[in-house]
Amino acid sequence: MTTTQYLLNLGLLAYVLYSNLGTKTLTRTRMVLPLVVVAVAAYVFLREMPAIGNDARLELAGAAAGVALGVAAGLLVRVRRAGERMVTVAGAWYAALWVAVIGGRMLFAYGADHWFSAGIATFSRTHLITGADAWTAAFVLMALAMVVTRVLVTGARALRTSTRPAPVMS
Repeated sequence: MTTTQYLLNLGLLAYVLYSNLGTKTLTRTRMVLPLVVVAVAAYVFLREMPAIGNDARLELAGAAAGVALGVAAGLLVRVRRAGERMVTVAGAWYAALWVAVIGGRMLFAYGADHWFSAGIATFSRTHLITGADAWTAAFVLMALAMVVTRVLVTGARALRTSTRPAPVMS
């Protein structure tokens, strides 16, 4: 992983935490912007995904892990009404999940370059994974699937909350 990629990951983490922690008004922009960013990232990073050997299986596993993590992230965000508007509330557990996921991805990339490159090479040969591009695609798909799934879960919870009758104050 290059310095630019580490900085990109740290920037992503900072953006996710800044834009979601605490109580935030749920707007169309807050729902659409992450999807636009994901679409651009997919275009930039996934133009040529390796699909030889078991590369596609590794990439599918990355996407599936991203979906599971996205569901977890979405469930860690409360959605509620605040008068006429919808708000989301995300706290420490939400932050911890994102720090663990992005930090873990960065730690894996660092370890792949410095600590256990021989182990990854052996694993890759044994399981017919063609190399670093397949691992990169798997982690990119994991990140993208996590963001998309988190947005979808939050959106579904907002829709469910908005269709419920407002509590009557007596």
